Amino acid sequence: MDPFLASAIFALGLAFGSFLNVCIYRLPLGLSVITPRSACPRCKHPIAFYDNIPVLSWLILRGRCRGCKARISPRYLMIEVITALLFVACYGVFGLTLSTLKYCTFAFLLLGLIFTDAETKLLPDKLTLPGLALGLIFSLFVPVNDLASQFLSNVVSLPLSGDISLRIFSLLDSGLGAVVGASFIYGAGAIYLRWRGMEGMGLGDVKLMAMIGAFLGIKLTVFTIFAASVAGSLFGLSTVLIVWLKRTHRFMKRLANPQAARRRGWQSAQMVYRFYQMPFGVFLGGTALLAFFFGNQVLRWYGSMW
Repeated sequence: MDPFLASAIFALGLAFGSFLNVCIYRLPLGLSVITPRSACPRCKHPIAFYDNIPVLSWLILRGRCRGCKARISPRYLMIEVITALLFVACYGVFGLTLSTLKYCTFAFLLLGLIFTDAETKLLPDKLTLPGLALGLIFSLFVPVNDLASQFLSNVVSLPLSGDISLRIFSLLDSGLGAVVGASFIYGAGAIYLRWRGMEGMGLGDVKLMAMIGAFLGIKLTVFTIFAASVAGSLFGLSTVLIVWLKRTHRFMKRLANPQAARRRGWQSAQMVYRFYQMPFGVFLGGTALLAFFFGNQVLRWYGSMW
């Protein structure tokens, strides 16, 4: 990597991370991300430009508002740094190419959706739907070259130049990735609703997966769904186990019978399992980030084992 370019991209990532913080706070509330100026949520005092410098302002102010001294969440600092690091990682992997622009855009959208879902259990349409459109548009300039395009290019001959044919097959692969991703999540949600009588997947997850499919194509979309399902299951099981152990320990102090304490603890854990709303978008977004960096290497490694 060129050190000057890497530094410039890092600084650009910090600026986009600062804007992403605005999106994460305002979009779930239905507010504009353009106006008015950023202000302290507590005292409503507008934030001066010198207090809105990514990373530095948070450190100088020690994570507090200059006016009312209200605490500013470390999340703001974290997102700025993570966005910058992801931008530099994209540059390091893909070089100074359109692929870097594509995956920086993808990382920006995913990071915003991950943190929004974690905080509010919402996946705003103003991120997922433009992201879906951008994924389809980028496929015309950065070939997806996935399973569908490889197969179709071998069996279908278009009366067009090779470059145009490649772009069309890439767009088709992007569209199929969006359809497969959205359909799988929608189908899983419908099955869960019939089985448990309560909503398991919202339409936000469906739109998120459509966006992911448009950027990644079919192969990495399937990888993302599988990896997110495994990660979400492990998280859910570990949550139930932790709740069971904590509640059992609490009941042990009240009840003389250890068996009764374990039974009461398990009942509490089952209640958590039934009513806890897991932000599945966090796992879909997180594994999608891993997919475009490492997904193909993992699939090649897995394929070499058979």
